[in-house]
Amino acid sequence: MISLNALTKVYGHGDHAVTVLDRLDFEVASGEIFAVVGPSGAGKSTLAQCINLLERPTSGSIVVNGEDLSSLPERRLRVARRRIGTIFQSDGLFSRRTAAQNVALPLEYLGVTVAETTARVAELLDRVGLKNRADHYPHQLSGGQRQRVGIARALALRPSILLSDEATSGLDPDSTASIVHLLRELRDDLSLSILFITHEMDTVLQVADSVARLDHGHIVESGRIVDLLRQPDSSLGQALRPQRRHAKATDGTQTWFVNYTSSTVPADWLSRLSAELGETVSLLGASIETIGGATVGHATISVPFAEPGRLVSVAAGLGLSAQPRCSNPLETGSPAVSPTLERAA
Repeated sequence: MISLNALTKVYGHGDHAVTVLDRLDFEVASGEIFAVVGPSGAGKSTLAQCINLLERPTSGSIVVNGEDLSSLPERRLRVARRRIGTIFQSDGLFSRRTAAQNVALPLEYLGVTVAETTARVAELLDRVGLKNRADHYPHQLSGGQRQRVGIARALALRPSILLSDEATSGLDPDSTASIVHLLRELRDDLSLSILFITHEMDTVLQVADSVARLDHGHIVESGRIVDLLRQPDSSLGQALRPQRRHAKATDGTQTWFVNYTSSTVPADWLSRLSAELGETVSLLGASIETIGGATVGHATISVPFAEPGRLVSVAAGLGLSAQPRCSNPLETGSPAVSPTLERAA
């Protein structure tokens, strides 16, 4: 488990001081994948550097498995830092070393015997699916394969925390999906706490259990993915929802946006809504999926002009929230209220 308590990082002094991280508080439980998202300049890179102690926080604490790493003297910190494995955006591999030699680096640094190192490297490369690429150099591997080598190296010292700093940035969709699957598998097998820093909202949906939005050094919203998606007024939840181009409504109808707010939304909610209203409700578009075993989703519908309060009430009885939209057809799939977090942030 890793816990951040009032974590603050200030660069400079006096009138020239710049606060990049301002009293951050969050916790990543064992076996949890916690994503941090935010626009450029939000402080994500500084957060990563503080968590793996490449940068010392100005104040606050970073507690790993009950020990405050941020208060340790340098000698003890070098030992404690082994509990945190880091996966970098650029994979960070040495071009003149093979995959196996790159994975072996942390073990060689600690003076682990050749026999133990060889066995551990073989185990790790097999775990990340690259046993047959052990003697390949980075230029002989794809981007996704290089990142897998980076993951194997991050696991070499058996950390309890895995810090993924934009690890899927720049990868193609198939490679991204492969890395996401591997991280979830490692989390389940090793009970790792994974902090996943990214700007890719689609990837957050695939990999994370919880997410926080960082903006100008502050956590402005956080929560479990499913809960955020079920909150119609959540800006972060809106940004996480997949965007789709939906069909146009016909003349003489109103366009409404509905969102799943409950775990008990019936599969035939559209027909039930039509029956309760006594009107034909048409589906213009929808995105419904299962995340962490829970069904979440949203849809755009059109209905003949009707009393709004009645529709809102009937929808609520089905576990849905309903918001009227303007008469223009849906172009982006987003709700009437513009999200404050851009999906590409």
